[in-house]
Amino acid sequence: MTERALRLGTRRSKLAMAQSGQVADAVRQLTGRPVELVEITTYGDTSREHLAQIGGTGVFVAALRDALLAGEVDFAVHSLKDLPTAQHPELVLAAIPRREDPRDVLIARAGLTLDRLPEGARIGTGSPRRTAQLNAYARSHGLTIETVPIRGNIDTRVGYVHKGELDAVVLAAAGLNRIGRTEELIGSLSLDFLSVDSVLPAPGQGALAIECPAVDAGLVALLGELDDPHTRAAVTAERSLLAALEAGCSAPVGALADLLAEVSGRGQIVTEMRLRGVVGTTDGSTLVQLSTTGPVPASHDEAMALGRELADEMLAKGAAGLMGERAL
Repeated sequence: MTERALRLGTRRSKLAMAQSGQVADAVRQLTGRPVELVEITTYGDTSREHLAQIGGTGVFVAALRDALLAGEVDFAVHSLKDLPTAQHPELVLAAIPRREDPRDVLIARAGLTLDRLPEGARIGTGSPRRTAQLNAYARSHGLTIETVPIRGNIDTRVGYVHKGELDAVVLAAAGLNRIGRTEELIGSLSLDFLSVDSVLPAPGQGALAIECPAVDAGLVALLGELDDPHTRAAVTAERSLLAALEAGCSAPVGALADLLAEVSGRGQIVTEMRLRGVVGTTDGSTLVQLSTTGPVPASHDEAMALGRELADEMLAKGAAGLMGERAL
């Protein structure tokens, strides 16, 4: 007797469908069971307000979680950076697969890169985090830029540059990689992957979250086979920093945990984790940017502690006053 198909809840966007499709393929290969995608519309998909106005935190997640709790789907796939930092008591983060490229990418008029932007360049982004760091970069290079709030899918955002309405837009590199059609989408435009030394990504950027009901122990164990422990440790530290700052995903906070490795006669060995964090005013006039390095966390609690420790240092340096109204 054929087992029933597992129902995977996903947002309807092209990117969400692409990344959920990749997870579905992995689950099929792992279990031999069929997986069907169940498309769900979230508040974040229907609202036309900018993310900073609607709060950002959870707006792309709540409807998927409602479907999980109602038994309409068996598990759901989220972009991890969209998840609230507080775990839902009836759901479990069963797997965080290996992370994609966490960097941001500047898509600009032909010939333009971050270090070759013209005076007064108009750059589209809906992210206060990107706005703060782009403005800080421009200030440090004696340049004035205009950041323009935009929303929409990848095609819509890139279209602003194709049509000449903007000089550039900034997107997550992971999204471009997952839709697998960068050359077709970008065409004659320039693609500049931004160094994390200039623009730190959002906590959890580039990682996916696979969530299911906590009571389904069998499914939790099955999906857990897709978990990447190094990615989980890194994003746990990043999200712990975000939570300790009492900031939501629409706040101007960037964080990235790097796994540092050394090469020995036996190959590459991961030895340490470096966690970097940044908080800034959106005009770029003030940034608090700190880092800490320590042993790779051996447990969830150790990763959480690393994030809290760096957040405490940032708060001591005045980070709280740079975020404006905190998004809880």
